Amino acid sequence: MTDTLSQPPADDTAATAAPDAPGVDARPGDGPAPDGARTLKRSIGVVGGTLLTLSCVTPASTLFVVVPDLFADLGTATALTIAIGSVLCIAVAFCYSELGTLIPSAGGEYAMVSTLTGRLAGWLVFVLSLLVVMIVPPVIAMGTADYLAPVVHVPAPVAGAAVMLLATLAGLLDLRANAWITGVFLVLEVIAAGVVAVLGFAHTERGGSALLHGAVAGPGGVPGPVTGLLVVSGLAIALFVTQGFSTAVYLSEELEDPRRSVARTVLATLAISAAVILVPVIAITLGAPSLQALTSGDISTMVIAWSNSAVGTFVSLCVALAIINAGIVMVIQNSRVLFASARDKAWPQPVNNALSKLGRFGSPWVATLVVGIPGAALCFVNLDTLYGVTGVSVSGMYLLVAIAALASRRGAHKKAAAWRMPLWPAVPLLLIVVLVYILTQQETQYLLWTGGIMAVATLYWACYLRPRQETHWLVTLPEDTHAEEPAAGKN
Repeated sequence: MTDTLSQPPADDTAATAAPDAPGVDARPGDGPAPDGARTLKRSIGVVGGTLLTLSCVTPASTLFVVVPDLFADLGTATALTIAIGSVLCIAVAFCYSELGTLIPSAGGEYAMVSTLTGRLAGWLVFVLSLLVVMIVPPVIAMGTADYLAPVVHVPAPVAGAAVMLLATLAGLLDLRANAWITGVFLVLEVIAAGVVAVLGFAHTERGGSALLHGAVAGPGGVPGPVTGLLVVSGLAIALFVTQGFSTAVYLSEELEDPRRSVARTVLATLAISAAVILVPVIAITLGAPSLQALTSGDISTMVIAWSNSAVGTFVSLCVALAIINAGIVMVIQNSRVLFASARDKAWPQPVNNALSKLGRFGSPWVATLVVGIPGAALCFVNLDTLYGVTGVSVSGMYLLVAIAALASRRGAHKKAAAWRMPLWPAVPLLLIVVLVYILTQQETQYLLWTGGIMAVATLYWACYLRPRQETHWLVTLPEDTHAEEPAAGKN
């Protein structure tokens, strides 16, 4: 890649971390943002950041909205596929933790990749992340209708649009207030997932070997095997199941002491979300009344069969709240991405000026509206193929982040203060190989859709951004990043 952004040389007077601080290098090497660059307010700690990040993963809405599609394709192999995806995500989390503390910017992946690998690579990552963050919220939001059904019947597009508009209003508030709002909703959705897990294990119909020997109900309910290729193909969606842990990187500019907070939040969120999702999936797999019931993915009906309609209603309402929670956090995350891209001059100047405006609560209000209102409109569009496009986009985004991780210890970055992953460079190299293989197993139409979008993005880069490289697409970092070092003995 060309036009690689570089940071100023590290300050030789910087303090050295204690020898017993595992995974931490000694000196900061990040440069401050240019004079006049708008920066976000550091207002949340590890707890608030973890609540927001877990809420973006939104385990319950993922369990009840995304996982049923995996049950339909993978049957009893769903838990195994999610477990493999979670293991792969550990390597991804290592990359995010190191790069997120090295480059703590609201731009997330694109700031990291632009700084370390090149502006074109960073631009492509930005487009992939924007594709994911614009598609996922309305898709998840439309699931609200199914879980409001015990109380009120609302068409899925209407329910989804209402959730997106509500999330947009909440996204205009102070981030600290949103951390507590989403924290309360998160507790409810974890309770719902726990209830499902307890009921599933209490009504076990098959042994644990079913988790390893995949079977799915075919036409007419006839059992069929799940091949290894189907599992590999499903890994793209499995990676998406826990994908929200990367939100910590988007929030790194608003986390207090990001050198410690980002890595802690990323790794803790992945561990918690994987457990909250995987345990109920195992319980559902073992407790489903029949293979056909499991393949149907109708979790609400199974919950009622295991208990009664009152419990089913409680779980459904908790899931509906979880989806609203997810919408709030995704709008917050996505608006920060647009804000950072405008601050870094990715667009014509009038657009940059608008998207970088901050409201009275310190939130990027124009960027929030740009994310939320089109999201509400997308709820009325046929999104059947967008899960596949999202899976390809997430895999491609992780691939470019892994490539950037290979460049994180060269030049001025080699001695910069940051959390450092174990087993480097083996972890990113292995991740690159696996992700390339996963991409080769995806359906051609999803690869073509995503590839076409990336081609248009490359054309925009070649025709608009590259000729203006002195004034546009300039990744900035918060002014105080060079002053923060990891505490001795802590990661």
